[in-house]
Order: sequence, then structure tokens, then C-alpha cells
Amino acid sequence: MNLTADRLRVIINSISDGVFTIDLNFNITFINRAALEILNISEKDAIGKKCYEIMDNETCRNDCPLRNTIKSGKQKINKPICLLINKNRKPISVSTAPIFDDESKIIGGVETFRDLSQVESLRKELKKQFSFEDIIGKSSAMQKLFDLVSLVAKSDSTVLIEGESGVGKELFANALHSLSTRNKMRMVSINCSALPDTLLESELFGYLAGAFTDAKKDKKGRFAIAEGGTIFLDEIGELSQMVQVKLLRVLQERKYEPLGSSKSLNADVRIITATNRNLEQMVEEKKFRKDFYYRINVMKITVPPLRERKEDISLLIDHFIEKFNHIYGKRIEGISPIAMSMLIQYDFPGNVRELENFIEHAFILCREPLIRPNHLPEKFNLNNAVPAIEIASNMDELEAVFLISVLKKNNWNRKQTADELGINPSTLFRKFKKLGIKPPKK
Repeated sequence: MNLTADRLRVIINSISDGVFTIDLNFNITFINRAALEILNISEKDAIGKKCYEIMDNETCRNDCPLRNTIKSGKQKINKPICLLINKNRKPISVSTAPIFDDESKIIGGVETFRDLSQVESLRKELKKQFSFEDIIGKSSAMQKLFDLVSLVAKSDSTVLIEGESGVGKELFANALHSLSTRNKMRMVSINCSALPDTLLESELFGYLAGAFTDAKKDKKGRFAIAEGGTIFLDEIGELSQMVQVKLLRVLQERKYEPLGSSKSLNADVRIITATNRNLEQMVEEKKFRKDFYYRINVMKITVPPLRERKEDISLLIDHFIEKFNHIYGKRIEGISPIAMSMLIQYDFPGNVRELENFIEHAFILCREPLIRPNHLPEKFNLNNAVPAIEIASNMDELEAVFLISVLKKNNWNRKQTADELGINPSTLFRKFKKLGIKPPKK
């Protein structure tokens, strides 16, 4: 059936995706109703204008899909870009194709685009579901931790937060304070490894004028400043036993004395401590006081390292991309499947902090919509790239890459893999079937 131009126009105007065509000078020759609605413009403001004048985005300026299509003669499918419409961000998915004349000569191009705002909104709602007081995590380990923190926050007990460097122990301390009945008062933090004993003692308890040579006037300590609120003692494993003794009295009697004073002051504060060291082992080695350890270890929260909750990586990457877009004034839309696969297979000895550093490193180098492997630090070179068979082009393939990497790590043992992922072996089997994964028979 031959379609007249008018019938073709009716058909194209009836679809919900935006469509426009251009000539070889990039002037718009046709635009449908959906495109006008998505771009919030009128037909007279579009026809005859350059396409890059109405498509305000970083991609059109630096890596225009239509320009590439006309140059190569090849289609581009579902390229994610982000428009700026009336100063508001609108995510879209773009596909382009060349237009040929009867002699197979390129005479222009057509672009179709789909508004992803609703998808983006759903993604943000999903992110909220897995965000807890600025802590990001959808893994079962983190969800259990969120439940525990909610319960512990309601009590006034002393809390010990354990975990490797970079896992975000201070975020959990902040969450405990903000969810507690003390949240209207201050939370005061101090790094116990940053000061020598004499300075640390005066910082914690304060001093009176004349207590030592340079003490010209009275100074409040951190306990006095945090009165009624919370004090967070980070790197508690670095304390000398002398300071441990002084803090032990605060924990036992809720009293302390400023340097140079003989008068005891009440300490109405909740004490939260954190460490990346194995305090139990230090107690056995006589490097940490047993009585002090038992006093700070009323409630223990152990934050798992990132390598044990790799399903959180994609969510954290989205969070850091949003953060650094704001800081650097960029509009990076995401990360390529290959770069994501490379990050998922990395063990992250520096944990979440290291991942954040990698994404910031990528932001400095990236001048396109997606973070790619060449934007990552040098350790992610071609020698560390995943084989072509494991390169993901959609979320199912990305999940397959992740599962295969965990399987390999566990020497293809399905039960160990299921245990590490915190899922039932039958759930893992269903994922294998859905994703077409066939582990070697053992």
C-alpha cells in the first residue's frame, strides 16, 4: 500500500515518541506533535531551525547522534541523553537513521526520541526505597543493618560501630543520632587517632585557665559541647590505655573533670564509638583494656565491606553520579555496561570511599554522557577488561556478568555462591535459567 505524505503525517503524529527529520544542513524539515510536546515548543519555532538549537544537551554539542549517523550511514539505537528544557532536566532515549533518495544517496536524517521522565521518576523512587539516612544499599546485608540501626537508635545505649576503612561508619553514627531522642541537640565528633594524649584529653574534657602554660582562659571540652546530645569517638582503637581509663569513668559514672579542676561535671551524652581494628584481638594481646571494651561494646553494629555487597555498587554509582553532576556542573547520565562490569569485578579494598574516588576521577576526564572504561583509573586497563562474552548491553546481561563473577570466585560452587549473595539456592537456579547461565558440571 502506497502512503501519501498526508497519511504518513497523520500516522507519525499519532505515535507517542518524538520524531523529526533534518536535511544535510541540519535544518529541521518535519517534526511531529509528540516531539513538540516533549520539547515544549511550537511547530513554527522548530521548522527551519537547526536541530541542535532546539535539542539543548551536552551530547548534541560534542557527540551528536544525527551527525554521526549522516557521516557513517548507520543507525544509532537508544542512546541516552539529557535535555535542558526551561532549566529543567529531561532524560530521553534517542535513535537516529539516515534518509536516502531513490539513488541510495543520503539526503538527511531522522531522529526519534522517547521521554524517560517517568522511568527516571520511578528510578528515584526505587533509590529512596534503598536510601536510609544518606546511606545507600539494597543488599540483604544492608537492609538488615538498616532495621538494626532503627531499633538501636531508639535506645540510649553505648554503640560500637566496626568496619573496614571507607565503609561509611560515620554515616551510621549520624543515623543513630538523627533517629534518636537526642536529635534536637548536637552531635560532636572527634578522631581519636588525630591528637596526642595530652591534647586529646583537653579536647575531650576541656580545661580551666591556668591548668597549663598556654591555658589563658577556660575552654569547654567535647563532652560539655555535646551535653544532651551525642559524642562520636572515631578510631577508638587508637586510644592509649591512659585515656581509656579516663573515658572508662565517664562510661561508668557519667562524670568527668576538666583539666585543672577538682569539680566533677555530669556527662549527659550518648557515646558512639567506631573502629576499623579488631578490638577483641587487641584485648587478648593486652593492647586494649578489657573493662573499657565491654563498656563500649553494649551494642555492636558491623558494617560489611563493599566486596561482600556488590549488588549495592550500581546504586552507589547512581548516587555519586548525581552528586558530582551537582558539584562539577556536568550532565553525565550514567556509566557504560563495560565500565560497570569492570567495577563490579573489582574487590574495593578501600570500600565505598574508593568507589566514590573512582567516579570523581571519571568525572574529571569524562566529556560525554556515559562514563566509559577509559575514564576509570589506570588500574582498570585493557588487561583487566572483561572478555567480550561477558560484556553487558542491558540489565539482564549485567546481572549475568555479576553472577558469573561470583560463581568464578567460588570455584563455580552454587551453594557457596547463593550463601555469599544471601539468597536461596533455588532462587539462584531460577536466575541461571532466566539469564541462560550454564555453570560447568563439577
